[in-house]
Amino acid sequence: MTNIAIVYHSGYGHTARQAQAVKAGIERVAIMRGLLLTTEEAQSRWDDLAAAEAIIFGAPTYVAGPSAAFKAFQEASSHAVMAKGYRWKNKIAAGFTNSGAQAGDKLATLMQIALFAAQHGMHWINLDLPPANNSSFGSKAELNRLGFWLGAAAQSNVDEGSEIAPPEADLATARHLGQRVAEATLQFVRGRR
Repeated sequence: MTNIAIVYHSGYGHTARQAQAVKAGIERVAIMRGLLLTTEEAQSRWDDLAAAEAIIFGAPTYVAGPSAAFKAFQEASSHAVMAKGYRWKNKIAAGFTNSGAQAGDKLATLMQIALFAAQHGMHWINLDLPPANNSSFGSKAELNRLGFWLGAAAQSNVDEGSEIAPPEADLATARHLGQRVAEATLQFVRGRR
């Protein structure tokens, strides 16, 4: 089995549902296994992250950026990973985020996560889906209904709990990202061998 870690923070459970969907997408690919870790758990499992072939990062978008808990994880990685010889160099990376508004400045969060991965020497995988729901023939049920390129984005109505939100289209988009990262990781690992 090849491990892909999913490191995420979820304040209200919505981003956790997205993380679970990413894991389900990973496991659509034979021999690939997803390892779900909250940012708190991840800070005691640096060796598991170093052993993973890829890491997919997820955070809710709060005030135009990743949550404080995710930022704490990022900052902790400086000492635990970078200072110990760039332990994530050449790993595959990707990201996802969720917020209450349809745009919600999610792109700023995805950019911060992508830069974080770049600082670790990781290879970023984008969503590879055209934007949907942007024509009279579009539908809110389509993948990438919010129109993001850099990673998977979800929108959860602020008055709905995580048992309802984010909607299925956003969870399907997260599964797509997980599967895409798993396929790219498999190609990368085989090429390295």
